[in-house]
Amino acid sequence: MNKPLGHKSYGSIPHFSMSKLGPGDYHCHEGQERIATVKTRDRHDIVIVQEKLDGGNVGIAKVNGEILAITRAGYLAYTSPYETHWIFEKWVMQNAKRFDALLNEGERVCGEWMFHAVGTRYNLPHEPFVAFDIMRGSKRESMFMAYDRLTKHDFITPNVLHTGPSLSVESALELLGVHGGHRAIDKPEGLIYRVERKGEVDFLCKYVNPDHQTGRYLPEYSGNGYIVNDFAV
Repeated sequence: MNKPLGHKSYGSIPHFSMSKLGPGDYHCHEGQERIATVKTRDRHDIVIVQEKLDGGNVGIAKVNGEILAITRAGYLAYTSPYETHWIFEKWVMQNAKRFDALLNEGERVCGEWMFHAVGTRYNLPHEPFVAFDIMRGSKRESMFMAYDRLTKHDFITPNVLHTGPSLSVESALELLGVHGGHRAIDKPEGLIYRVERKGEVDFLCKYVNPDHQTGRYLPEYSGNGYIVNDFAV
Protein backbone atom coordinates (compact mmCIF):
# COMPACT_ATOMS: atom_id res chain seq x y z
CA MET A 1 0.00 0.00 0.00
CA ASN A 2 1.48 3.35 -1.01
CA LYS A 3 1.04 6.75 0.57
CA PRO A 4 -0.61 9.18 -1.88
CA LEU A 5 1.30 12.10 -0.35
CA GLY A 6 4.59 10.23 -0.19
CA HIS A 7 4.69 10.81 3.57
CA LYS A 8 2.51 10.71 6.69
CA SER A 9 -0.40 13.13 6.93
CA TYR A 10 0.36 14.49 10.40
CA GLY A 11 3.24 14.36 12.86
CA SER A 12 3.44 14.62 16.64
CA ILE A 13 2.94 17.75 18.73
CA PRO A 14 5.35 18.01 21.70
CA HIS A 15 4.05 18.23 25.27
CA PHE A 16 4.47 20.85 27.98
CA SER A 17 6.50 19.73 30.98
CA MET A 18 3.39 19.13 33.14
CA SER A 19 1.49 17.23 30.41
CA LYS A 20 0.79 13.50 30.54
CA LEU A 21 3.07 11.68 28.11
CA GLY A 22 2.10 8.60 26.14
CA PRO A 23 4.36 6.03 24.44
CA GLY A 24 6.69 7.81 22.02
CA ASP A 25 5.67 11.29 23.22
CA TYR A 26 8.20 13.98 24.07
CA HIS A 27 8.41 17.42 25.68
CA CYS A 28 8.74 20.71 23.85
CA HIS A 29 11.74 22.97 24.43
CA GLU A 30 11.49 24.88 27.73
CA GLY A 31 11.89 28.14 25.80
CA GLN A 32 8.81 27.34 23.72
CA GLU A 33 6.83 26.53 26.86
CA ARG A 34 7.83 29.87 28.36
CA ILE A 35 6.79 31.79 25.22
CA ALA A 36 3.41 30.06 25.17
CA THR A 37 2.56 30.17 28.86
CA VAL A 38 4.65 32.92 30.55
CA LYS A 39 5.94 35.69 28.28
CA THR A 40 6.05 36.21 24.51
CA ARG A 41 9.26 37.36 22.82
CA ASP A 42 7.79 40.58 21.46
CA ARG A 43 4.65 42.05 19.93
CA HIS A 44 4.91 39.76 16.89
CA ASP A 45 4.09 36.60 18.88
CA ILE A 46 0.42 35.59 18.98
CA VAL A 47 -0.57 32.73 21.27
CA ILE A 48 -3.71 30.81 20.31
CA VAL A 49 -5.13 28.27 22.76
CA GLN A 50 -7.60 25.65 21.55
CA GLU A 51 -9.44 22.77 23.11
CA LYS A 52 -7.65 19.49 22.35
CA LEU A 53 -10.20 17.10 20.89
CA ASP A 54 -10.07 13.35 21.40
CA GLY A 55 -10.76 11.50 18.17
CA GLY A 56 -8.83 9.83 15.39
CA ASN A 57 -6.34 12.00 13.53
CA VAL A 58 -7.21 11.87 9.82
CA GLY A 59 -6.76 13.89 6.65
CA ILE A 60 -8.45 14.72 3.37
CA ALA A 61 -6.12 15.51 0.47
CA LYS A 62 -6.51 16.75 -3.09
CA VAL A 63 -4.10 14.81 -5.31
CA ASN A 64 -4.29 15.14 -9.10
CA GLY A 65 -7.73 16.67 -8.68
CA GLU A 66 -9.02 13.71 -6.66
CA ILE A 67 -10.31 13.93 -3.08
CA LEU A 68 -8.70 11.22 -0.92
CA ALA A 69 -9.46 10.17 2.65
CA ILE A 70 -6.21 9.26 4.42
CA THR A 71 -5.09 8.09 7.84
CA ARG A 72 -2.60 9.92 10.04
CA ALA A 73 0.14 7.62 8.75
CA GLY A 74 -0.72 8.71 5.21
CA TYR A 75 -2.38 5.57 3.87
CA LEU A 76 -5.75 5.53 2.10
CA ALA A 77 -8.45 5.20 4.75
CA TYR A 78 -10.28 2.35 3.03
CA THR A 79 -7.15 0.18 3.25
CA SER A 80 -7.09 0.49 7.06
CA PRO A 81 -7.92 -2.56 9.19
CA TYR A 82 -10.12 -0.36 11.40
CA GLU A 83 -13.84 0.07 10.86
CA THR A 84 -13.77 3.70 11.95
CA HIS A 85 -11.57 4.56 8.96
CA TRP A 86 -13.96 2.82 6.55
CA ILE A 87 -16.81 4.95 7.89
CA PHE A 88 -14.61 8.03 7.60
CA GLU A 89 -13.80 7.26 3.95
CA LYS A 90 -17.50 6.87 3.15
CA TRP A 91 -18.29 10.19 4.87
CA VAL A 92 -15.55 11.99 2.95
CA MET A 93 -16.91 10.70 -0.36
CA GLN A 94 -20.38 11.92 0.63
CA ASN A 95 -18.86 15.36 1.27
CA ALA A 96 -16.36 15.34 -1.61
CA LYS A 97 -17.78 18.49 -3.21
CA ARG A 98 -17.18 20.47 0.00
CA PHE A 99 -13.58 19.30 0.22
CA ASP A 100 -13.01 19.95 -3.46
CA ALA A 101 -14.23 23.55 -3.01
CA LEU A 102 -12.04 23.99 0.10
CA LEU A 103 -8.73 22.57 -1.09
CA ASN A 104 -6.25 23.64 -3.72
CA GLU A 105 -4.25 21.02 -5.58
CA GLY A 106 -1.63 19.44 -3.29
CA GLU A 107 -3.26 20.63 -0.06
CA ARG A 108 -4.83 18.58 2.69
CA VAL A 109 -7.03 19.38 5.65
CA CYS A 110 -6.19 17.54 8.88
CA GLY A 111 -8.58 17.02 11.75
CA GLU A 112 -10.24 14.77 14.30
CA TRP A 113 -12.65 12.04 13.24
CA MET A 114 -14.99 11.86 16.21
CA PHE A 115 -17.59 9.36 14.99
CA HIS A 116 -16.39 6.87 17.62
CA ALA A 117 -15.28 7.57 21.19
CA VAL A 118 -11.53 7.11 21.66
CA GLY A 119 -10.62 8.22 25.18
CA THR A 120 -13.43 10.75 25.67
CA ARG A 121 -17.15 10.46 24.93
CA TYR A 122 -18.97 13.40 23.33
CA ASN A 123 -22.47 14.64 22.69
CA LEU A 124 -21.37 16.65 19.66
CA PRO A 125 -23.56 19.57 18.53
CA HIS A 126 -22.10 19.23 15.03
CA GLU A 127 -20.89 16.74 12.42
CA PRO A 128 -18.24 14.18 13.45
CA PHE A 129 -15.25 15.79 11.65
CA VAL A 130 -13.44 18.77 13.22
CA ALA A 131 -10.73 20.43 11.10
CA PHE A 132 -7.68 21.96 12.77
CA ASP A 133 -5.07 22.46 10.01
CA ILE A 134 -4.74 23.07 6.29
CA MET A 135 -1.33 21.87 5.17
CA ARG A 136 0.91 21.54 2.13
CA GLY A 137 3.80 19.19 2.79
CA SER A 138 5.03 20.00 6.31
CA LYS A 139 3.86 23.64 6.21
CA ARG A 140 0.76 24.70 8.12
CA GLU A 141 -1.37 27.59 7.00
CA SER A 142 -1.92 30.34 9.59
CA MET A 143 -4.91 29.52 11.78
CA PHE A 144 -6.54 32.83 10.90
CA MET A 145 -6.41 32.11 7.16
CA ALA A 146 -7.25 28.42 7.51
CA TYR A 147 -10.27 28.99 9.75
CA ASP A 148 -11.63 31.66 7.43
CA ARG A 149 -11.51 29.14 4.56
CA LEU A 150 -12.96 26.33 6.67
CA THR A 151 -15.90 28.29 8.04
CA LYS A 152 -16.71 29.55 4.54
CA HIS A 153 -17.41 25.93 3.59
CA ASP A 154 -19.24 25.14 6.85
CA PHE A 155 -16.54 22.99 8.43
CA ILE A 156 -16.26 22.79 12.21
CA THR A 157 -13.04 23.95 13.91
CA PRO A 158 -11.81 23.43 17.49
CA ASN A 159 -13.08 25.66 20.28
CA VAL A 160 -10.70 28.66 20.58
CA LEU A 161 -10.21 29.65 24.21
CA HIS A 162 -7.71 32.50 23.84
CA THR A 163 -5.93 34.62 21.25
CA GLY A 164 -3.28 37.12 22.33
CA PRO A 165 -0.35 37.12 24.77
CA SER A 166 1.01 34.15 26.72
CA LEU A 167 -1.52 32.28 28.85
CA SER A 168 -0.84 29.86 31.69
CA VAL A 169 -2.19 26.33 31.45
CA GLU A 170 -4.13 26.92 34.67
CA SER A 171 -5.90 29.94 33.18
CA ALA A 172 -6.60 28.08 29.94
CA LEU A 173 -8.14 25.15 31.84
CA GLU A 174 -10.47 27.57 33.63
CA LEU A 175 -11.60 28.85 30.23
CA LEU A 176 -12.01 25.26 28.97
CA GLY A 177 -14.43 24.38 31.75
CA VAL A 178 -15.96 21.03 32.63
CA HIS A 179 -17.26 20.00 29.22
CA GLY A 180 -15.31 22.20 26.80
CA GLY A 181 -16.91 23.65 23.69
CA HIS A 182 -17.81 20.34 22.03
CA ARG A 183 -19.92 18.83 24.85
CA ALA A 184 -17.48 16.31 26.23
CA ILE A 185 -19.20 13.82 28.55
CA ASP A 186 -15.91 12.86 30.19
CA LYS A 187 -13.28 15.37 31.25
CA PRO A 188 -11.85 17.13 28.15
CA GLU A 189 -8.50 15.75 27.04
CA GLY A 190 -6.53 18.99 27.21
CA LEU A 191 -5.23 21.98 25.27
CA ILE A 192 -3.39 22.85 22.07
CA TYR A 193 -1.17 25.97 22.06
CA ARG A 194 -0.34 27.49 18.67
CA VAL A 195 2.24 30.27 18.46
CA GLU A 196 2.10 32.32 15.27
CA ARG A 197 4.50 35.06 14.26
CA LYS A 198 4.19 37.57 11.41
CA GLY A 199 1.47 35.55 9.71
CA GLU A 200 3.31 32.22 9.96
CA VAL A 201 2.90 29.25 12.29
CA ASP A 202 6.02 29.16 14.49
CA PHE A 203 5.35 26.12 16.71
CA LEU A 204 2.70 24.04 18.48
CA CYS A 205 2.69 22.51 21.97
CA LYS A 206 0.06 20.63 23.92
CA TYR A 207 -1.18 19.77 27.39
CA VAL A 208 -2.94 16.48 28.21
CA ASN A 209 -4.65 16.21 31.59
CA PRO A 210 -3.14 13.60 33.95
CA ASP A 211 -6.44 11.71 34.29
CA HIS A 212 -6.78 11.07 30.57
CA GLN A 213 -6.78 7.40 29.51
CA THR A 214 -5.75 7.25 25.85
CA GLY A 215 -7.93 4.99 23.72
CA ARG A 216 -9.86 3.49 26.63
CA TYR A 217 -13.11 3.21 24.62
CA LEU A 218 -11.57 1.59 21.54
CA PRO A 219 -12.34 -2.13 21.04
CA GLU A 220 -8.68 -3.12 21.03
CA TYR A 221 -8.32 -1.70 24.57
CA SER A 222 -11.79 -2.12 26.09
CA GLY A 223 -12.56 -5.56 24.68
CA ASN A 224 -16.01 -4.25 23.73
CA GLY A 225 -17.45 -2.84 20.53
CA TYR A 226 -17.11 0.75 19.33
CA ILE A 227 -19.02 3.48 21.17
CA VAL A 228 -20.60 5.90 18.70
CA ASN A 229 -20.63 9.52 19.85
CA ASP A 230 -23.87 11.45 19.52
CA PHE A 231 -23.55 14.08 16.80
CA ALA A 232 -25.69 16.36 14.67
CA VAL A 233 -26.40 15.00 11.19
